[in-house]
Amino acid sequence: QVQLVESGGGLVQAGGSLRVSCAASGRIDEYYTVGWFRQAPGKEREFVVSTRWAGDNEYYADSVKGRFTISRDNANSVYVQMNNLQPEDTAVYYCAAGPWIVDDDLIVPDRYYYWGQGTQVTVSS
Repeated sequence: QVQLVESGGGLVQAGGSLRVSCAASGRIDEYYTVGWFRQAPGKEREFVVSTRWAGDNEYYADSVKGRFTISRDNANSVYVQMNNLQPEDTAVYYCAAGPWIVDDDLIVPDRYYYWGQGTQVTVSS
């Protein structure tokens, strides 16, 4: 069983930065993938970025490439540094994890077994 807790959301003006965090506990091994998704009101959940728990194989959605950076520390937390935020980035951001997720499955929410409760990111224009 894996537990995920997000934090770090908030309100920021367009062009600003935020860092969201995902603290993981429980049994999570190196073959797990940790992904971030977001969901805006009235829209489907959208893939943002993922990384293997081993800290490699990063994959970014085109919409955030060059602005967002995913990283992991040694204390079981995964971070997403979000720069140059725009109003269209406004959403609830979710951390998710699952084993053996590769290739086209990385962007599919149903492939991730465990989910956090989400953290709100709001970007004002």
